Amino acid sequence: MREYLKFYIGGQWVDPVADRTFEVINPATEAAAGKVALGSAADVDAAVAAAQEAFPSWSQTSVADRLDLFGAIGAEYQKRTGDLAAALTEEMGAPSALAGGFQVDLVLGHLQKATEVLQNYRFEDQQGATLIVKEPIGVCGLITPWNWPMALISVKVFPALATGCTMILKPSERSPFTGQIFTEVLDAAGVPAGVFNLVQGDGPSVGVPLASHPGVDMISFTGSTRAGIDIARNAAPTVKRVAQELGGKGPNIILDDEDFATNVGQGVADMMGNSGQTCSAPSRMLVPTARMEEAVSAARAATEGVTVGDPTGEVAIGPVVAGSQWDRIQALIQKGIDEGATVVAGGPGRPDGLEKGFYVKPTVFAGVTNDMTIARQEIFGPVLTIIGYDSIDEAIDIANDTEYGLSGFVAGRDLDQARAIARRLRAGSIAINGGFDFASPFGGYKKSGNGREWGEAGFDEYLEVKGIQGYAPDAAQA
Repeated sequence: MREYLKFYIGGQWVDPVADRTFEVINPATEAAAGKVALGSAADVDAAVAAAQEAFPSWSQTSVADRLDLFGAIGAEYQKRTGDLAAALTEEMGAPSALAGGFQVDLVLGHLQKATEVLQNYRFEDQQGATLIVKEPIGVCGLITPWNWPMALISVKVFPALATGCTMILKPSERSPFTGQIFTEVLDAAGVPAGVFNLVQGDGPSVGVPLASHPGVDMISFTGSTRAGIDIARNAAPTVKRVAQELGGKGPNIILDDEDFATNVGQGVADMMGNSGQTCSAPSRMLVPTARMEEAVSAARAATEGVTVGDPTGEVAIGPVVAGSQWDRIQALIQKGIDEGATVVAGGPGRPDGLEKGFYVKPTVFAGVTNDMTIARQEIFGPVLTIIGYDSIDEAIDIANDTEYGLSGFVAGRDLDQARAIARRLRAGSIAINGGFDFASPFGGYKKSGNGREWGEAGFDEYLEVKGIQGYAPDAAQA
């Protein structure tokens, strides 16, 4: 049983103002995995004060000093990867191979990319008689979700540190263990007091006070669209910057070529990973209507190969994060059936032999039209919908017919065609044949949010732009 009952404020581990705790449930066993302190507005006040005090000095540090800190963070993080992987499995059910692999390794990739960007980033640029200066925005509130907890913390903390900001992190109360260990990493690496602060808690008790706090200059939030709207409302009276990465309903357009069956199978694997709990997942597979039967067969075969079970074992996917999430997924699966879609794999209930734990059958629906609930709403579970198209123009229309715009996917041999399609998709991140790049901006159109993370674009979010006029070159002034 883990117990994390202190917050990290001003470089010290301190007791919360109020004695409130939250029991963290292991989704594989439905038993308590530990408990964490729940913060309050008073804890937020203390953390903001510490961040404000640290800002004047940290904002003036050199790039060399920040790069040295990144090196120390990387060294300390490497020492804790095993601890972090175990915590991920306990708190949100990630299988050991995923937790100790991609979930943990993503942080190192983002750290390396942030280091490269910082080495070359232009914080000042002379444009004629004006000096364009990019300065740290100030104190940042960072609110992160439970589904990729380490990666989504890192893409906020690293650019905030690199640009000279100070910050308060509020991880999800459902995945607080990794946030606590990550804080221990930063402390061991020597992050100056007050530059980084941690307050655990839920949305109403910590998220709302953080978003509405007049001493916070920016909120960076990753989570549901519903919660993002609330964050924006709470932030509005103080006119702070709000950067959001929200929900998605990613279309995956499979082109009609000799790799068709292979691409359908890969699309299934990409959808089911992390138990489908990925906002950018390819949850709507679009296939030529003439090849629907082949698509269904390939998808069924691929889904039957997705092993589900105890995340400490050798399985492809574990449970979903909580009982409430399981209930919601089951309701949407039933909704798909009620609206006339055909279950070709999986379906309602737990997988055979798994009577305890929040396990969901990897599920594929065919006979789906884009107006069905399962094609409109983000399910956030291992559920794939297959939709037919009769032309590329129709595929693009279906892909863009959504209130979301976080991700899109195109799979096919004809790269010219795939690239042309990618340009027409209304989403912030498009992958052609599984493309992946830490330098690529990540973020959404429409109700998938605003702002960008990853790479150089992620730095821009944490900077204010100042124009200093009268900086004409000396020769021109003479």
